[in-house]
Amino acid sequence: MKRILGGVLLALCLCAMLPVRALAADGGVCPRPDAGSEVMPPPDLYSQNGVLDIAFNYYTSVDNAGRTLFCFVTADGAESPTMHVNPGDTIHITLTNMVPAAPGAPSEIMSNDGNTCGDAQMTATSVNMHFHGTNTAPTCHSDEVIHTLVNSGETFTYTLHIPKDEPPGLYWYHPHVHGISSVALQGGSTGAIEVEGIANVQPAVAGLPERYLVLRDQQRIIGLATSPQQPVPNWDVSVNYVPVSYPRYTPSIIKMQVGSQEFWRFVNASANTIMDLKVTYDGVAQPLQIVAFDGVPTGSKDGKQQGSIVTQTDVLLSPAARVEFILAAPSSSTTVALLSTLAIDGGPISDSNPARPLAQIVATDQPSKLPKAAAPAGRARRMRFDDLANARVTAQRILYFSEYKPPAHTRDTEGTSFFITVKGQRRTLFDPNNPPAITTTQGAVEEWTIYNKSAEVHEFHMHQIHFLVEEVNGVPIPRDQQQIYDTYQVPYWSGRHPPSIKVKLDFRGADVGDFVYHCHILDHEDGGMMAIIRVLPKNGAAGIRHAGLHATKSKQARAAAKRALLAAAR
Repeated sequence: MKRILGGVLLALCLCAMLPVRALAADGGVCPRPDAGSEVMPPPDLYSQNGVLDIAFNYYTSVDNAGRTLFCFVTADGAESPTMHVNPGDTIHITLTNMVPAAPGAPSEIMSNDGNTCGDAQMTATSVNMHFHGTNTAPTCHSDEVIHTLVNSGETFTYTLHIPKDEPPGLYWYHPHVHGISSVALQGGSTGAIEVEGIANVQPAVAGLPERYLVLRDQQRIIGLATSPQQPVPNWDVSVNYVPVSYPRYTPSIIKMQVGSQEFWRFVNASANTIMDLKVTYDGVAQPLQIVAFDGVPTGSKDGKQQGSIVTQTDVLLSPAARVEFILAAPSSSTTVALLSTLAIDGGPISDSNPARPLAQIVATDQPSKLPKAAAPAGRARRMRFDDLANARVTAQRILYFSEYKPPAHTRDTEGTSFFITVKGQRRTLFDPNNPPAITTTQGAVEEWTIYNKSAEVHEFHMHQIHFLVEEVNGVPIPRDQQQIYDTYQVPYWSGRHPPSIKVKLDFRGADVGDFVYHCHILDHEDGGMMAIIRVLPKNGAAGIRHAGLHATKSKQARAAAKRALLAAAR
């Protein structure tokens, strides 16, 4: 879809359709704070008696810079609330797509009679929801993104069962319609999910003020004068919607009580922007006492049901990654306290992600009004993946990230194609009607080596499960330093041998069916860098044919669909 209706064209198309009442300068139905504002916590929604019921409207609007916005808003006006649940809880969501239809815009049939979930036809204004990192069922009306579509004016229900052994920590939600996911996230339609109970595994956080910080990227304002003294970023960024925009980079404001410690819980909800977080007080890097990555307490990989604190002075956050750490407040004598992102070396053909401030931390004598992390409630229960380091590997695979950019003199105007390919298979752009590239069985523990054959980094992400990172570029990570993630960066290719990571994936849980793995730089995912994996129940392997048998047919079908869409767009 993105090949035909790219992000800028989509934004222009939607702006033209918006009713006048939605064109408020502050974002209207998707309100946004001014640059330099204090960072306010997102609204909170808490489960009660094991259930969290939410009614979401999905809106679009325009900010005062002309950027198209998207947002999930509750019936009482709460935008992008943080969902707080316990292991074993159920989340019920009623989602209504309030984005106006785009008459005459191209569309594509994304499913058939056997796999339709919601609407079968994708349009420029389709939406769905992915509950990133949660180990929930990849089935219709749960965390299924391959075929689920909710179109303009339609209502769809989700029932999400949080497993009883879900690791306590930070997860998040966002749209995941292939081809337009990047535009939706740049519009801001993202929010956090917290699975309670992290103090049971990391007691150091108990009683600390909790600060939820959602980092996002958005379209950079076009037409502003550029500065020869600083690199131009591909995207602007924001902190809890407070914009930090090129070229002034006016930081947001975070107030901390002198002498206190806080528990900072970050989601990088950017579509494409990689960040490397650092906190400095008068230029001195502060220790970040990390207690969790990607929703999993640090150190919880060897079956002991206890975590460990990892201290770093900066932390790389891929798009979609989360980190949770304890931070001490600046003293009253500190002159300049900053939360920043360092410059990212993503490779010679990557997006520009320069160093920039995100927030000025202001020391105050006033006590924090933030809620405090709960105290431990009994012994830590067994968590999924917490013995993965000891699990026996049942299969090994090799995969490749790669790209193809047509030569300038050819008639191919589709731009760069992005691929994630299993060794021995043909390179194939993602199509929801593709057969699974990988088939495995519930109970498996697999080891994948993932190579990057391109001159920019890619961010490997697996739906439904997490993985243990064991090696980078063939060099083993010491066992006591290994961690569990759901998103991890593969370095870019700059020498003789392509770089790689080796990961150990845990399919021993309850999740069976079809789901996806992809690069979580969403311009890459929208450009084709995604594939389907099928996990069969332990006794359900019969009747599944290998993906390679269907590759030619799938490619022909995709080409026919592209021709039809191009004709419709002319």
